Formats: sequence, structure tokens, C-alpha cells
Amino acid sequence: MKILITGTAGFIGFHLVEKLSAMGHIIIGVDSINDYYDIDLKWNRLDKAGIDKETVLDKGAAVSSKHKDYTFYRCNLAKKEELFSIFEKTNPEAVCNLAAQAGVRYSLENPSAYTESNIIGFQNILDACREYKITNLSYASSSSVYGGNQNLPFSEKDRVDHPISLYAATKRSNELVAHTYSHLFGIQTTGLRFFTVYGPWGRPDMALYLFCDAMMKGKPINVFNHGDMLRDFTYIDDIVTAVSKIIENPVTAPSNKSATNPTAAPYKIYNIGNNNPVKLMDFVHAIEDSFKQKFKVNFMELQKGDVPSTYADVDSLMQNYNYKPNTSIQKGIGLFVDWFKDYHKIT
Repeated sequence: MKILITGTAGFIGFHLVEKLSAMGHIIIGVDSINDYYDIDLKWNRLDKAGIDKETVLDKGAAVSSKHKDYTFYRCNLAKKEELFSIFEKTNPEAVCNLAAQAGVRYSLENPSAYTESNIIGFQNILDACREYKITNLSYASSSSVYGGNQNLPFSEKDRVDHPISLYAATKRSNELVAHTYSHLFGIQTTGLRFFTVYGPWGRPDMALYLFCDAMMKGKPINVFNHGDMLRDFTYIDDIVTAVSKIIENPVTAPSNKSATNPTAAPYKIYNIGNNNPVKLMDFVHAIEDSFKQKFKVNFMELQKGDVPSTYADVDSLMQNYNYKPNTSIQKGIGLFVDWFKDYHKIT
């Protein structure tokens, strides 16, 4: 299958390219390579995937030296004409949109970045799918859409009317607009509600990276809500395994309309989480065990936009794909710490 993936200089996108390329798919990668976090990490991910930085800077695109069927294009999704030209040139059969302005806390500081990337950029992806008659679109949503939901575990059947961050609101907006395009134009859309993804090549603004960086520098860590938090940490390999299954065989709601179901659309949302929430302090202790050192801890109040608990109900994923993430936090953190030490040349 020829698959266009956005966000391939990002954490999940990089790993998804590795997974799908190994499975024999043809990949068209797209990323703006913005400077929300360390741009060198993004270039290094691309380099690891065989994409030459100087060629991209010179020509705006490059063919991977590692994966013979992977071509990368530098493009901001908010620039509609550039995006459409890539669709015109490459003629993909499926699209997976992982590009987004990430981060709950950053949305308090720079809300316009979320409008450009998560609203305008996603709208352009939908319009490109409509224009070029692509009926298989999957896209990153987030567990943050559950907002102040008190029901645990979080189910796709729960109401998600009360997002408590702008980031969450943009992700919920994506789900609603995707449903509209499914209903009006028959585009098969699948929303992917990711739960706290972690692993090698992860983002430096995420807790695991921040904590390991503090350990390396001998600095204290900030632990919010005084450590009284639960997170459904999900290892990156489990995430991309689930996403690859969904891309290859998108199982959505029935597309046929009837008098009793006039709004049926080829639309589906899946939670992709470990279905096993971990206490934040147990997460901290697992990092300490990997480094064989103890943290100095500053206990803080819960931050605005944050929620105390996340917990994924993955029954729908199990029912349709007979799959659920299962990597333990001890194994996953160990693998991340091994990568972190190697990447930063720590002996």
C-alpha cells in the first residue's frame, strides 16, 4: 500500500515509518520540522530513517538511503497548495495524519500554533483526501479529549464535551470534523486516541525525557499533584503495531444509511492505551531503578489543563483487531533509558 504519513520527523511518525517500511509499504513522509522542541532531535530521527538533511534543505524533499520506498517532503500542512501538490505527485492510497502541535501546557502560552497546525492543517488534510478520493484516513487524537471525565476506564462511548485544555479542544474538533467528512463524502476516518506514549526517540517535553535529563544533570524533578496521579503509559512499539493494523484494515461503523440510522458514516475512534494505569511515583521509581540513583523531588500542585488520571478501555481495539498494548513500564523505561544514555553518550 502507498501510505502518506504526516509528522514523520516526530516521535510516533518516525517509529511508524520504520514499522510500515519493514512491512513492505511505500511511504510518503511529510513534516514541517518546526522548532517547538529541539530541532536536532527531529533531524536525527530523519537521519536514522535514511533522510539526508542537506538534500531536504536544498530541494525540500529526499529519498531515504535506508528504506528504498520512503520519500520525505518538508511541508507545513497549513500551506494548502504545497500539501495538495504532494498528494497530486504521489497519489497515496491511505493517509495517516500524525502531524500536530503537541503539548497540553504549551497551549496556554501559544494558542495560535494549535489553531494553525491542529485545525487548519487537519482541515487541509481532509480536503486533500476529498479532492484526491482517498477513503482511508487515520489521524492522531488524544486521551486528553476525555477532559474532566470521572468514569474510569475511559471508553470511546463516554461523552467528551468538557475538554480542559486548548490542545484537547483541537483534538476533539478533529474528531467532529472527521465525522462530518465521513458522513458527507464517504471518507473512511479512524481517530486514534493515544494514551501517554513513551519510548526511544521520545519528545524532550514529556515527563520521561525531562526526568532522565534531570537525573543526568543532578537536578531535582517537579512532580505535579504531589505525585497523586495515574497515567496509562503506552510504549511506542505497541502504539505503532496498533496503528499499522488499523491502516491496513480500517474497521469502522457501517456506511449504509437507513430510516433508523440516517447519519451512519464510515467513522470510528479507538483508544490505544496500555489498559493498565501506573501511579506516577511508581513511574518515578522505575526510572530510579534503571539509573540506580535517586531523584530529588519537588512536589507541586496540579497544573492547569492536566488531569489526575488516565485509563484506556481497549475493548473495541481487542474486538476488531485481537490486539492490546502490553509492554510493562519496567521494560519500556529500561529500553528508553538505554536509548537515552546512548543518544547523549552517557557512560
